Amino acid sequence: MENEKIPRRFDFDRDRFAFANELLWHYQLDPATGRMAFFPRSPKPEYAHRCFVMVRAARLFLYHARWQPEQGRATGEQYRRLVARVLARSPRRPSAPAQAVLFPGYPGLYEFSREHAAILKAGCGGAWRSYVLRSHWRMVLPISRGHQSATAARLTATLARKVCPIIHLVTFPALTINHGMIVYDFRQTEAGVEFLAYDPNDPSIPAGLRFDRRRKTFSLPPNAYWAGGDLNLIQIYRSWLM
Repeated sequence: MENEKIPRRFDFDRDRFAFANELLWHYQLDPATGRMAFFPRSPKPEYAHRCFVMVRAARLFLYHARWQPEQGRATGEQYRRLVARVLARSPRRPSAPAQAVLFPGYPGLYEFSREHAAILKAGCGGAWRSYVLRSHWRMVLPISRGHQSATAARLTATLARKVCPIIHLVTFPALTINHGMIVYDFRQTEAGVEFLAYDPNDPSIPAGLRFDRRRKTFSLPPNAYWAGGDLNLIQIYRSWLM
């Protein structure tokens, strides 16, 4: 289970990557039908299919890195070794403060990734890591409305403990979305719950997710790759099984 001794809450401005998981396709929403058409991008993007790679890495930096902007900056090779140390640790349990990996010269992951994108992209791993997650087995089983109601309750409880849940967004067996995000805030509404999330496909703004308490259903509004509508959520990286 997740360790409750989390060093700090995920901060969107500080703890996200400055670069995006690039979209492999161009998407175009037909307003008349609500359907999303797509076609290949040319030239082919160099950094795609890494949404799960990026959300895992972002939480690793939250759990295991300590930023020291007041210190002088290190060399590229020194940063490469520090990145490797962070990425070798567990995404499920944070390090004790005394065991954190120290990053001199930067206030957070966002600023660091603006200047050292190449080091991070090489260190985080290939796209294959998005396809071999141990938790992917869960999406092939039926997902009930009760499961989604329990997921919403678990997410709010987890966020209240200042833990940042990683979620898997699915419409399986349809493949209209198969994506990972980090949820970092929420607010209760009359209709349900509104969540804020870091979406590695678009690091410029927070993503908004909604849970409808009456229908026991999550939804995501339209964006550059999704036509908008209902989907299912699975919380991952929360136990040895998930």
